[in-house]
Amino acid sequence: MTATVPTEVDRLLETARSLTLRTDAFIDGTFVPALAGRRFDCISPRDGRVLTTIAEGDREDIDRAVRSARRAFEDGRWAKQHPRDRRRVLQALARLIEQHADELALLESLDMGKPVADARAVDIRVTVQCFDFYAEAIDKRYDEVAPTDSTTFATITREPYGVVAAIVPWNFPLMLAAWKLAPALAVGNSVVLKPAEASSLTAIRLAELAAEAGLPDGVLNVVPGFGATAGAALGLHPDIDAITFTGSGPVGRTLLRASADSNLKEVSLELGGKSAQLVLEDATELDNIAASVASGIFFNQGEVCSAGSRLVVHRSRKDELIEHLLRASAKMTVGDPLDPRTSVGALVEEKHLHRVLGYIATATDEGATTLTGGAQARIDSGGYYVEPTIFDNVTPEMTIANEEVFGPVLSVLTFDDIDEGVRIANSTQYGLAAAVWTTSLSNAHLVSRALCAGTVWVNNYDGSDITVPFGGYKQSGFGAHDKSLHALDKYTTLKSTWMKL
Repeated sequence: MTATVPTEVDRLLETARSLTLRTDAFIDGTFVPALAGRRFDCISPRDGRVLTTIAEGDREDIDRAVRSARRAFEDGRWAKQHPRDRRRVLQALARLIEQHADELALLESLDMGKPVADARAVDIRVTVQCFDFYAEAIDKRYDEVAPTDSTTFATITREPYGVVAAIVPWNFPLMLAAWKLAPALAVGNSVVLKPAEASSLTAIRLAELAAEAGLPDGVLNVVPGFGATAGAALGLHPDIDAITFTGSGPVGRTLLRASADSNLKEVSLELGGKSAQLVLEDATELDNIAASVASGIFFNQGEVCSAGSRLVVHRSRKDELIEHLLRASAKMTVGDPLDPRTSVGALVEEKHLHRVLGYIATATDEGATTLTGGAQARIDSGGYYVEPTIFDNVTPEMTIANEEVFGPVLSVLTFDDIDEGVRIANSTQYGLAAAVWTTSLSNAHLVSRALCAGTVWVNNYDGSDITVPFGGYKQSGFGAHDKSLHALDKYTTLKSTWMKL
């Protein structure tokens, strides 16, 4: 009898079974259960099965974590370390993340459904780059001496806020945690991190690796739990100095209100988008544009705040571009996130699956034409999959053209002149990102200036580096941006010191 040869999926599942999953809160340097003893199911979207249960932190757990963070900040165990010593710790953490890259990518894939190959190639790689970048920045920045007369000496210094709360979403759990933790820790803050309840595993594991790297107890605390309880407690806590959040607009507004109702803590928000890819009449190489449009919306199952969910194309180029686009989309394989051949994995949870399918139904009801997809996929798997979907004949007034679907759903809209194209691109409440495709240098400059977006790509989509800020206009953002040296400013406050000589 011939033995069955294990597949890559089989090998990864065997590896997963051998892992010791950390599932408790991490407070003051140790793993602890929730004070109330409650736990919630961690369900894998690849098959709808329970992976494990996770400690359900609540107000009391948040308070315990904040007290730990405050003690760590006040006694200076981290904030008062020499900058080069903080640098060494963050660099050591980056090396540990590298060493555990396969494990972390597997956890990310099992927990939120993204293809494990993407988790390894993108999420983990960028996380390492992030900690390395801010580690190197720690002892490379200087404060200022003001130009005063000879009888005075005035300095302008940046000091850490103290205790920072970070609330991160489920679509890039580890990477977005790093975008917030690395700069906040680099300048000397203590942090309380609340991961999304749908994707807590890598955040908890990160805390353990940070301790192994030498981060002192209490400097990083991780409290899993639900937004309505643990998240709300962070927003209202009077001893948190600043809060940074990536997620939905309604939750962002709740955090702003909580700041006003408590201690007026500093708030920075990144709240999603409805990004447009604007293809001008003079654009060429439509096959390359189509490939970028397809990856821009279907990567990470469309669960990307900057996903290019609207293709705004000149009427004369639409038909040819759509032909290329349908061919590019056909290459997007919906499959098991653990299968290396998969390019579109599972949506994060069943509730979100039905939300995306609801938007698809609404688009059809409102008169959009389905060019491909439009249905649930891999139903027998028990997981939460949706076919890559493209709608034509979409108008700017339709729901699908205005609201963030956060799934693999593309809307195609047309325009007849550049001004109309820019108006359509700018017509939503969001302003996170946009792209313009053109062969005209003049159009590239003029249109990129006219687009109301925090990031504008010209003849590419989703180009990125840790050295460049990321954030949005309008209802896509509030407060300082993530990434780059500019992110250090949102975790510090200015102090002027005036000395009479």
